[in-house]
Amino acid sequence: MSHVFCVPGLPERELDAPAAGLAEAGISLTTVAPSSDLVLPIERLREHGVHVGLGSDGVRDSWSPFGDADMLHRAHLLARVQDARLDEELEAAFRAGADGGAHLLGLERADLRPGSPADFLLVRGECLPQVVVDLPRQELVVRGGRIVARDGELVGG
Repeated sequence: MSHVFCVPGLPERELDAPAAGLAEAGISLTTVAPSSDLVLPIERLREHGVHVGLGSDGVRDSWSPFGDADMLHRAHLLARVQDARLDEELEAAFRAGADGGAHLLGLERADLRPGSPADFLLVRGECLPQVVVDLPRQELVVRGGRIVARDGELVGG
């Protein structure tokens, strides 16, 4: 299934049956948060058991000139197009980018528990919602336990 741009336009009462069918069939969806009129109703879909992830569809191309392959930035864009105002809404946008895609691909969720993949970024912030809103500089990026970027610059080779 591709380009489910019709889903955001469904009236609320018409979303239940397709969402239930998607969940029953085990079909997951992803969004790139293209615009406020095309963003998936993520929370409603999740209520029905549909897994929803966030992705990046292009890097600085004509389809997505704001694409930079930075999932924190993509979470920020998702929060903006969803008009997120509450901490829970901002956190949900972050989770869609941080965990949603991994779930869709059957990958282990990266977190700070023992045994989890050591994939994380280090930023300064008071709380997660503030990080989504302010997009602080990424001081450290770690992938598979290795530092791959420091202060916005790739390290090693």
